[in-house]
Amino acid sequence: MTAVTTTTFKGQRTNRLPAEVTSFIGRRHEVAEVKRLLAASRTVTLTGVGGVGKTRLALRVAQELRRAFRDGVWLAELASLHQPGLLAETVVEALEIRGHATPPIDVLTGHLHDKHALLILDNCEHLVHECAVLAETLLRAAPDLRILATSRQALGIPSEQAMPVPPLHLPDGQTPRSSLATLAQTDAVRLFTERARAVLPTFALTEDNREVIARIVRRLDGLPLGIELAAVRLRALSAQQLLDRLDDRFRLLNAGSRAELPRHQTLRALIDWSYALCSDEERLLWERASAFAGGLDLEAAETICSGRGIDRHDIVHLVIGLVDKSVLTREDHPCGVRYRMLDTLSAYGRERLAASGQQDWLRERHAGYYRDLAARARADLFGPRQVHWLTRLHLEHANLRTALEQSYTGPDGARAGLTMATDLLYHWTTSYYPAEGRRWLQQGLAACDVPDDVRACALWAGGWLAIIQADEPAATTMLHDSRRAGERLHDQHVLGYVALFSGMIAMKEGRTAEAITLYEQALARHQAFGDPAGTALSLIRLTLAYSHAGDTPSAVAAGERCLALCESHHESWHRAYAMMALGIQAWRQGDLRRATNLQRKALTVTRSLGDYLGIGITVEALAWISATQRRHQRAARLLGILQTVWASVGAPLSGYGHLAGHHDACEQDTRQALGEDTYSAAVRRGARMPLDEALAYILQEEPLTGRGKGRQRLDRLTRRESEIAHLVARGLTNKEIGACLVISQRTAEGHIEHILTKLGFSSRSQIAAWAGEQARTQDRPAAGG
Repeated sequence: MTAVTTTTFKGQRTNRLPAEVTSFIGRRHEVAEVKRLLAASRTVTLTGVGGVGKTRLALRVAQELRRAFRDGVWLAELASLHQPGLLAETVVEALEIRGHATPPIDVLTGHLHDKHALLILDNCEHLVHECAVLAETLLRAAPDLRILATSRQALGIPSEQAMPVPPLHLPDGQTPRSSLATLAQTDAVRLFTERARAVLPTFALTEDNREVIARIVRRLDGLPLGIELAAVRLRALSAQQLLDRLDDRFRLLNAGSRAELPRHQTLRALIDWSYALCSDEERLLWERASAFAGGLDLEAAETICSGRGIDRHDIVHLVIGLVDKSVLTREDHPCGVRYRMLDTLSAYGRERLAASGQQDWLRERHAGYYRDLAARARADLFGPRQVHWLTRLHLEHANLRTALEQSYTGPDGARAGLTMATDLLYHWTTSYYPAEGRRWLQQGLAACDVPDDVRACALWAGGWLAIIQADEPAATTMLHDSRRAGERLHDQHVLGYVALFSGMIAMKEGRTAEAITLYEQALARHQAFGDPAGTALSLIRLTLAYSHAGDTPSAVAAGERCLALCESHHESWHRAYAMMALGIQAWRQGDLRRATNLQRKALTVTRSLGDYLGIGITVEALAWISATQRRHQRAARLLGILQTVWASVGAPLSGYGHLAGHHDACEQDTRQALGEDTYSAAVRRGARMPLDEALAYILQEEPLTGRGKGRQRLDRLTRRESEIAHLVARGLTNKEIGACLVISQRTAEGHIEHILTKLGFSSRSQIAAWAGEQARTQDRPAAGG
């Protein structure tokens, strides 16, 4: 089983893969074969029955190959996606690309065209045609892309190599009795033994139970899911009792036939048995939990799944029971514990739910709960729980999407869906979803044309998302319509946001005085309405506008007012943007130390939220500061990092276009100071850095000076990197290093790029000189020795 690895930073990671929380058993031949096929073919599809271990095998292969793909290994989980039209958008999200105004398929082809990457499309069987079309499109656009898919059937595209995933290797029941040690090394037996020990620590494979265990795993045809579900029964049964009940169950299903069951029937029988062993209430919860997309937490289970046969107070005990029975898998997240169901078990539960006649009732409860969750998050946004809410909404994205779809078709009509889409505005802006947010708003606006406050707010929300995507014409139209509705309704809340976002467009178009007037109008209306978020946004924009106009006292005053407001509410996100704006003003004043300190503080917050737009603006400012300090190598590296950031956002300085002149001046100054070749090399190194590593580089302390500097740098290198650094010092080429260490030349090149990045160097000769100095230092006798 796997659990999702989470982090408070949702940045660009080169290996966005789930962590293995149970050991990977066997499959050495299959792993090697998949790697061989990927080396020869651009698409490999692992096929097989549900529960045979396709996903687990794909993830193990991906982990072992992660260093072979310069631009990363990425996982797109499709099991919970039931809307074919959102396939490309789901892959965009998996690649952690911020939303774009262009169609998602164009975003993907543009992003991947020069990438050497591995993309895993997991659980394609319900979207085979759509996945095939997507794969072919991406492979044509990206010559260095490889795709590893898992599906119950092949995609059927020309470049595909399909590899059936067999069950685990079984003990042979026909040959003479093998030794206990040999039996223990059989993959199916190893898996059963290890999972049995997880629930019964005293369990061991012995001469007394060896035949029973062998018969159990053979009876289950070596299916990993079946073995795991059976092993958990040892908490209550002996191995013999388990075998007896397997035989009884299958004999009934087999209708007296002595023939072996097909594998899918065997698995179905085992899941039927697991279902039968649950209490009536546990079965109901299994069915109802299967309606969730991407998992659920205890609060959602208690609210949505209770009633009609389940008391709310019993939910926690039923969840514990389903975890004990391996129906639900526990996952730890920053927001608390969540539960996920394997796709095979979820599909089984949905069948039962549909047969029960309670599907529509549950869907509406699900949609109502997540509409309420969105409303609570929006109401509680400007305060100490802001990061908690934004992180939670990110985890619930699949459920939010399902709830929106139900809301637009449910009994409350489009108005409920439009309200929810608007309440999720900060979710759309701070995660990877501005394009999806715009689509949900547009869907609601098209279906709900009553000029009320719901429509007016949805229009200005859509306008903000359009500005972020650099689609000013669409933003202008929506803000015009929102203003007309606000004036008709005499709604100061609506008119305040219209003024704010209209000011952003004016600022982008160079009409600074008009922008300041609009921002001041917005500020007055938000203060009168008592909206701290609108007030903070207005003050941030006023800080930037006054600074751009050269009005330093007003810029500083607005920024300080915003910081005070945020601090009084213990708020983080708007505060980070206020620090960014004040940092730019400090840079313009020549106070580079304060400017750097403010930008680093802002970056720490935006990094924690995975807010690419905020990350991009603060890194921009830090690049300008570095160029002003004449640290041109660092400035060029930051400009390279920005290529990654702005490609993910979809538009350079999106929503902050009036600052583009500073970017151009920084680039020109840095290029001139370094020379074209050195500048280009430094930019390339920055662009190749994974974003989490790049941000760690940006946030590091000033480099040390003196003899302690080399020792610190040595400690920052891995053992392999230190080894390669010393081989560089000996004059070996990348090809010779690869041969010496039995690694590929490309892998050696990747290590050297990391060494250059970590040590802050720009050439191999600097590595050689540094490594030689380290060797001489280590050879010197200690003082007084």
